[in-house]
Formats: sequence, structure tokens, C-alpha cells
Amino acid sequence: MMTLAGDGYEAQIAPEAGGTIAALTWRHPDGVARPLLHAPAGLAPHRTAPNKFGAWAMLPFANRAFDSLVDDGEASFTVPKNDVSGTIHGFGWQSAWEVEDLTGRSVVLVHRRTEGSDPYRYSARQEIRLDADGMSVALSVTNEAERALPYGMGLHPWFPCAADTRLRMQASGALIFGDKFRATGVQDFESGGPYVSGPVFATGTETAWSFLGWTGAARIETPSAGLAITISASDSLRCPVVWAPGGADFLCVEPQSHAAGAPSEAIVREASPLARLQPGETIHGWVRIAAGPI
Repeated sequence: MMTLAGDGYEAQIAPEAGGTIAALTWRHPDGVARPLLHAPAGLAPHRTAPNKFGAWAMLPFANRAFDSLVDDGEASFTVPKNDVSGTIHGFGWQSAWEVEDLTGRSVVLVHRRTEGSDPYRYSARQEIRLDADGMSVALSVTNEAERALPYGMGLHPWFPCAADTRLRMQASGALIFGDKFRATGVQDFESGGPYVSGPVFATGTETAWSFLGWTGAARIETPSAGLAITISASDSLRCPVVWAPGGADFLCVEPQSHAAGAPSEAIVREASPLARLQPGETIHGWVRIAAGPI
């Protein structure tokens, strides 16, 4: 585990455990450090199941490949199963990342996949940096296979959620989920979607959305903590998933390059496909998490 610090922010990074950002705090004007990521005491990053805290990269695709199938209409193949539904969040979170560069307030992590039963061969890069504007995470994936393949990526942050936490964001549409998060269609929003007015997030039941046409900005406000967390993302990561089980003390706002299920589901691929990269081609994206008092 390594520590980055700067401009009131501090981050704990675990390169060996999926390149996970295990914790992120910000010093409030009252002098007390506030957690910006869900980081339960006593839990450490690991690579056996998705960590329900911190933040970590999803690649070479984000969210679910149902039945462990990747199919973009041109290439079709299976990938190793790591979830009851098939494969979830790709391989980056289950891999050790190497430290390429390190300063007191930034780190560059790299991860390469050079073997496996499927054709994915790639190099991934993650630059995590702290400055006065918050924590930025720049992601990239380069196709190192000898054939064109479908790629996607995203960041999976877990944010603290209290009874008075509100989420504000705007999107033009979303997937319609059927059984076990498999999409049955797409819906359009005339007014910006369910969080355009910043409602209280916690409802006591599971929340699951895969948004389309997101503006690239979201705001999480918790008055009881005197804290506002803002999330912004590049144009390449405008298909966020918003998820939390009922009664959870966290919420997820996950900027992604494609909607949930796009690796395997034709109905999702039509609305939000993966990027088909030729050998040597790269996809890029960034996410920024910042804090302020309220």
C-alpha cells in the first residue's frame, strides 16, 4: 500500500490488489478529514471478489459479460468466468499492477495481459493524481492482440451514503432492466432522469441504472457530513452505472465507456457499443473526484 497526498487530499493505493484506490480523504475547512470513498475499517483490497469500497479500474470492458460471452457482432468469444452471471468488470481488478512512476502526489500504474484462453492481449495504464481540483484518474487501454477486438473501460468508485445523502445528475436515457440486470430495451428521459432534482438517494430497495447520454457531471451531497462530492468524466465515459443494494451505506456512480451488458447483449450494443480497436489502437478516458463543504 502506498500513500499520495496533496492540497488537502490523501489517497491509499494498492497496486498489487487490482490497482485499487483503497481510500480517499479530504480535509474539510473544519480541520477534520472526510472520507470521499467508502472504506470500511478492517477491510483490505483483494482480488477474489469485487471490493465494495474504494475505486478501481474496469477493463478491457466494464460491468457484465453475461454467460462470459463477448460479442460485438464481428468477434465472438468467451472469457474466464468470475461471477455467477458470467464475467464482471473485466480483468484489471483481479490483476497486480506495476508502478511505473511515483511522486508524493501521483502514481502511474501499468498492467499487461499477455496470455489467456481468450484473445484479449492488451496494455493498460492508470495515472492517479492529487491536486487542488481533487483526484484525477486517467485510464487507457491499448490493443496488443494481432486482430481487432472490442474494448471498453470505466472506473468503479464506491461513495459513502447516509440517510440524507442526495444525488444530482442528468442523462438523456437509460437501459430498461429485466431479470438479473439484463436489458430489455431503452428508455428516453424528457426531463433529465430520476436524479435531475437531486433527490435523497436511499430508498430502502435496490437501485440499478445504466444511463445513456450523461452530461459528465454528478454531485453527491450529504448535509449531515457537511460534504459535497463531485464526479466528472471525459466524453469517452458517458454511460455511468448507478447502483446500490437496499439499505447499503454506499452508492456507486461508475463512469463507463458503454452501457451495462454491452459486451454480450445485442440490444445494449445497438445503443452503446464497445470500441473496436485495431492492433495498436488505444482508448482513453478520465474521471475526477473532488470535494467541497456545504
